[in-house]
Amino acid sequence: MTSRDWPSATSEGLRGDALLQRHWYAACRSADLGSRHPLAVTLFDRPLALFRDAEGRAHALEDRCAHRHAPLSAGRVCAGRLQCPYHGWEYGGDGAVLRVPALEQAPGGLRTAALPTREQDGLVWVWPGEGEPQGAPRRIAIFDEPGWTRFTMKTRFRGTVEACLENFLDCPHAAFVHRGWFRSPTQAPVRTTVTMLDDGAVAEYFEEPREKSLIWAVFSPKRTQMRHTDRFIAPATSCVDYVFSNGLAYNITSTCAPVEGDAIEVFTVMSFRFGALGPLVRLAFEPVSRWIIRQDVKMLDRVAANRARFPAAPQRSTAADLLGPAIWRWRAALAAGEPVPAPGAPREVTLVL
Repeated sequence: MTSRDWPSATSEGLRGDALLQRHWYAACRSADLGSRHPLAVTLFDRPLALFRDAEGRAHALEDRCAHRHAPLSAGRVCAGRLQCPYHGWEYGGDGAVLRVPALEQAPGGLRTAALPTREQDGLVWVWPGEGEPQGAPRRIAIFDEPGWTRFTMKTRFRGTVEACLENFLDCPHAAFVHRGWFRSPTQAPVRTTVTMLDDGAVAEYFEEPREKSLIWAVFSPKRTQMRHTDRFIAPATSCVDYVFSNGLAYNITSTCAPVEGDAIEVFTVMSFRFGALGPLVRLAFEPVSRWIIRQDVKMLDRVAANRARFPAAPQRSTAADLLGPAIWRWRAALAAGEPVPAPGAPREVTLVL
């Protein structure tokens, strides 16, 4: 695969491969999983029922009762057990049937599949693949650091993980899709570097314009130096950092979870260091952020629809697509069980933004 000729675009992308499932994926926000009712989610076309046990720990079971396949997500949580809505069978966090109300004692060996689950950084993570999980989910940068204000958005996209990740890490599109909101064309030359890392790739921007947009006008400190990096973290996370010389900073971390069909659930943690004004800044920054991400949803929906119309047509890439080729190369290697791209020295690209 070269940087100028990507694979033929399909609605499935690389999402269905068993090896790509052997990673942690965010299934829901912690705040969305209560103690009284289960939550229905889907990962890699597999329906799951999430619930909390009596100690508040999150668990994920296949969304079917072992008895008559009723959806467990339609049941309720009783004393930390997930109860089937059909005959009241009760399940523990490991998927074992602990009680059958119609019998004095539940027969042994009855169970439904349970998936490894972790709760971390305000999200509930699930390991949908085979085998034991390899470590814990990757930490979201600066999540526990003091002085930051944050909020988490859940957004449904149509398309592929690759398309979502590239969109989140692609500056040129912002001048058109988000014109006036985040960027506008200035025709300024911007020097960038792209570096392959041992866990993905990173792009850094130098002397980029900060004008003709609402975000820069309202939320960017004037007369300060800015460092901007966009980072892809394999297999399905993007991380955007803006750090200013006066101490203000923004971090936007998005993790993509394939759900069903061509739907991708994206959990975005927006963090910003704005001193004591952080909570006040959030009142304006959050609705603007949600509006901008809805613009991306609309565009990627159009892209996915048109890909379906031209399923055999290849995508073409240029040097301006800084991280897209790295995303495809990394995820293709992981899906095939082949060596991932090796870390390398930075290469320079001049963009016109």
